[in-house]
Amino acid sequence: MSFADLKRKSQNNFDFLQKELEKSSSNKNVDDRFWKPEVDASGNGYAVIRFLPAPEGETIPWAKLYSHAFQGPGGWYIENSLTTLGQVKDPVGEVNRRLWNSGSDEDKETARKQKRKLQYYSNIYVVKDPKHPENEGKVFLYKYGKKIHDKILAAMQPEFQDETPVNVFDLWEGANFKLKIKKVAGYWNYDSSEFDSVSALSADDTELETIWKQEHSLEAFTAKDQFKSYEELEARLNLVLGIGQRPATRPSVDDEEYEPVAATGGFNDADITPAPSAFREQMSAPSPVKQEAVVEDDDALSYFARLAEE
Repeated sequence: MSFADLKRKSQNNFDFLQKELEKSSSNKNVDDRFWKPEVDASGNGYAVIRFLPAPEGETIPWAKLYSHAFQGPGGWYIENSLTTLGQVKDPVGEVNRRLWNSGSDEDKETARKQKRKLQYYSNIYVVKDPKHPENEGKVFLYKYGKKIHDKILAAMQPEFQDETPVNVFDLWEGANFKLKIKKVAGYWNYDSSEFDSVSALSADDTELETIWKQEHSLEAFTAKDQFKSYEELEARLNLVLGIGQRPATRPSVDDEEYEPVAATGGFNDADITPAPSAFREQMSAPSPVKQEAVVEDDDALSYFARLAEE
């Protein structure tokens, strides 16, 4: 570029830099692999997505993760829970058990606040995104909570005999998911969301294969390197609970929706997530699927990010 071009394009360059600054300040720590719906000023949002089958080489089309995120006098505790991996011992669970069994209402409330949180991950295809149409026709990871998981479960394992089970993750006989968000008591509510009628995502198998091959690994979320050892977690927990001095700072997490846990019930109530029924048909993948363990992962931290701002 010549000096004359630099002068002539200075205003355009300034406008470009302004937009880049807005993006860099509003999208800190954003993982481009993830899609997230956006709501309007009134708190309503709408999009249409399609849950996709398990990625190549994996067997389960979702990942599931338990985590803890809470603030103590020594800072924030934001860690994946070892219970995700089927381990019984987890430092927070043991502390919570003692708090709950103390008989103190105050201790029980503390245990509730420190209760593990559950979220799921799946690959999705964005069919319609009115707020960001540039996302349409693309594959993303989508993080969601128990409310949406329950809708998936209801479609795959309907309660009534006159309802036909639908494998919503199937490319040919699945169904689009109409995501409808309302803001209720300050939180995103998904009660109006629903699956559409059964349909193929595309009539072209070549296009479907291209979509499938764009999926991201789900098993990576619960790989061993995503979890600290019991001893490391215990040391961090002791620091957060006041054994050691460290000022409480806001965790560097993205703000996202959080499904509040009811204040009733035990701190460690079982998460009722019945295993889905077997798929009616196996996806006709071009290569055999390797049988591996179910993978899980999560971090439901939006609620806690808001708490840190208060």
